[in-house]
Amino acid sequence: MQREAVTVWNRCVQIIRESIPDQSFRTWFEPIVPLRLHEKELTIQVPSQFFYEWLEENYVHVLRKALDFAIGPEGQLQYSIIVDQGDERSRPLTVNVPTTKTTQSAKPDNVNADILRSPFEMKDLDSLQLDSYLNPTYTFDNFVEGDCNRLGRSAGFAVAQRPGVTSFNPLMIYGGVGLGKTHLVQAIGNHIKNTNQDKFVLYVSSEKFTNQFINAIRTDTLRDFTNFYMQVGVLIIDDIQFLAGKEKTQETFFHVFNHLHQSGKQIIMTSDRAPRDLQGLQDRLLSRFKWGLSADLQTPDLETRIAIIQKKLLSEGVYIDYSVIEYLAHSINTNVRELEGVIVSLMAQASLARRDIDLELARSVLRNIVIDVDKEVTIDSVQEAVADYFKVTIIDLKSKSRKKELVYPRQIAMFLAKEKTELSLKSIGYHFGGRDHSTVIHAIQTISDLIGNDAHARDAVEKLKAILK
Repeated sequence: MQREAVTVWNRCVQIIRESIPDQSFRTWFEPIVPLRLHEKELTIQVPSQFFYEWLEENYVHVLRKALDFAIGPEGQLQYSIIVDQGDERSRPLTVNVPTTKTTQSAKPDNVNADILRSPFEMKDLDSLQLDSYLNPTYTFDNFVEGDCNRLGRSAGFAVAQRPGVTSFNPLMIYGGVGLGKTHLVQAIGNHIKNTNQDKFVLYVSSEKFTNQFINAIRTDTLRDFTNFYMQVGVLIIDDIQFLAGKEKTQETFFHVFNHLHQSGKQIIMTSDRAPRDLQGLQDRLLSRFKWGLSADLQTPDLETRIAIIQKKLLSEGVYIDYSVIEYLAHSINTNVRELEGVIVSLMAQASLARRDIDLELARSVLRNIVIDVDKEVTIDSVQEAVADYFKVTIIDLKSKSRKKELVYPRQIAMFLAKEKTELSLKSIGYHFGGRDHSTVIHAIQTISDLIGNDAHARDAVEKLKAILK
């Protein structure tokens, strides 16, 4: 019976080997022992409860494919999970696990207790991607480098080429939302995975790490959980700040961190702030975070924003006029995620309306996204409010005219743009007929002085602020 099980399992292995990387096969499938084949039910033995749950969560699609090949669509899989390795006098002890994956109490016995499962269920999972939880679309090639992220990108590429060897261990990438932290660390992971087949790369969020830890406590498999993470060749943990306040999780992560670091394994982390600003984390953890390199990702500058837009459009096979690209880059300076979101919305609107992407469409899309959704004041809304208040046109505000009746509202508009938006002086000048930043500084200073000395100017500014609010 076992001989038949071995034969069937060997056929399953043929499919599994073709579907996953060699390192993943060695880690998760070589330890499996085929026990018996009863009709069309194959029983396999796995080393632990954690091992079983990982297979079910990440490789169910591959296993189903293998069973279809080896047994047929009616093939079923049963697990025998070792919960006690035994000794010279007693054989290993296993435990039954129902379909719900909750662990039943072990029954002391001299023989293994088979684990019976209901018919194998399909799940909509891609085991190749879930193997390391890396998104293959995140690469260094499509990560746009600029002054805002050059240190992080350079350090990341150095780590990707020599993981665990450089002095950048651990590597901490920190910065605000949507600036490319996840893209960069996954690009590192993908590069290592593609060039170092012998290293097991694992990307995991701190939330998932915490949930796995809690489940390991619940199922009494904490040792297996810890041992698994200690075998990882490159550990990438995202949003480390969410471990704040979770004392027991931090304690386990501390031991994992120490083991990996001492073993020359690479540790990569992301955070929304610098290590010195992290709250709720143990001092001993924070001190270790500072052993390697901490690199920040800042808000992209104008040139980088233009490059991001151009690369995004190139990848989508879309061409738009440079003036539209420049308008978008000047209008959105918050983060890369919002910038890419606007581009996607712009392409969708152009497709639905069957029209070219021009400045008019760009302004319409920005107005809908930034004002209606985020309720933020934009350069367009400032210009519209000022033009309406002073009974001039937006074209007048952007013109080269030096008439007093136009200069004054133009300066107020620049003043409000600086106060109510996050645009740089250079971008504000761009939206007012391409004026340089020194002109914007002069306008801001002029209106600031008037507000302190002229009641009419002060009243006009306050009314406009109320309108914009």
